[in-house]
Amino acid sequence: MEQSQHEQRQAAAKDFQQSLGELQHILQENSAEEEIPKLPDDNINDEQFADRTSVIDLAAWEDAVADIEQYLQEKEKADS
Repeated sequence: MEQSQHEQRQAAAKDFQQSLGELQHILQENSAEEEIPKLPDDNINDEQFADRTSVIDLAAWEDAVADIEQYLQEKEKADS
């Protein structure tokens, strides 16, 4: 049983690292295509910021978050 948990942790860690790599690649692509705008000051509202940064692929973010959540759940199970 202990070996199975170890294998699950390794698989979750591998998935997590792969997701981080994909996220980094996406962010590098986006920054190369269009520089993220600099904020003039703290007076910008959320809607204006969202408009300026809408080039980020939402699906990729959702996949990354799902992988992180899965990794954390597996880690929590293993720690219990």
